Amino acid sequence: MKIAVIGAGNVGVSICDYILLMGSCSELVLVDIDRERAQGEIMDFSHTTALTFARNTRLVSGDYSDCRDADIVIITAGAQIKRDQTRDELASINAEITIDIAREVERYAPDALLILVTNPVDITAYFVIANTGYPRHRVISSGCIIDTARFMKIVGDHLGIDPKNVFGYVLGEHGKTAFIAWSLSNIAGVPLDAYCARHDLPILDRDRVLEDVKQVGLEIFRRKGNTDHGIAASVFRIVQAVSVNEHSILPVGVMLQGEYGLDDVVLSVPAVIDRTGVARVIDCPLEDEERKRLHDSAAFLRGVIDTVRHESKN
Repeated sequence: MKIAVIGAGNVGVSICDYILLMGSCSELVLVDIDRERAQGEIMDFSHTTALTFARNTRLVSGDYSDCRDADIVIITAGAQIKRDQTRDELASINAEITIDIAREVERYAPDALLILVTNPVDITAYFVIANTGYPRHRVISSGCIIDTARFMKIVGDHLGIDPKNVFGYVLGEHGKTAFIAWSLSNIAGVPLDAYCARHDLPILDRDRVLEDVKQVGLEIFRRKGNTDHGIAASVFRIVQAVSVNEHSILPVGVMLQGEYGLDDVVLSVPAVIDRTGVARVIDCPLEDEERKRLHDSAAFLRGVIDTVRHESKN
């Protein structure tokens, strides 16, 4: 499998690290506007191939032409969020950047699966689909997979269990309108409140959990200036599902066309991911309030989309 990563920032390089450890990537291409930085990262990575635990993956630092026939292209490049800046303020700049990148990639890898990581990720994924020939099932927003991982960790800590044993999803926009689908959340099939009651644990404060999920990324950013480990691992989870044709259900951003009564918007919902990309969207029986919050999230994103379109005309 050939994988290309566009953007040699902290997230892009961390994703490369995971991909090399995966061992099933035959060729890894790293492209960045700062050509020397990409070359330096690839030179550094190349020394790992001499070690016994590493596969001898072909490593390339180059330009878009080196993405030719890539199976997966991961786009991380774009303007970076600044302190006290929201993802939405980045929308117009990064929508334009990712459209340009995707069009260049399309020249050489029209059949690739694109994974968008550039924020605001649901907006950039939307505009890539709207402005290229890539079909909706071949463009995935990393979306709320990181938010879901944070939710699982928070709940796991509260319950004193491995977070991988927490089942649940954060859905909607990867941002302020995201919500937790509590009706789908459980531990070993037991609803969370019932699990707490059965084990003499305090009932989860749902509002506090959601707020913690939303704020922890900002707290990481405040402390270290960026967030990279969690998002890189989340993107790798998608890559893994694609590379081994897992048919795993992941809460990633997909372009909806009628699912959940929504059209023409990219939102995170449970979707089956295999080597084709988004094999299908799962129609989960959300409660009325959860469905409303999903529609509210869609309405918010449509407002951002309209703003970006308006600004692009001026």
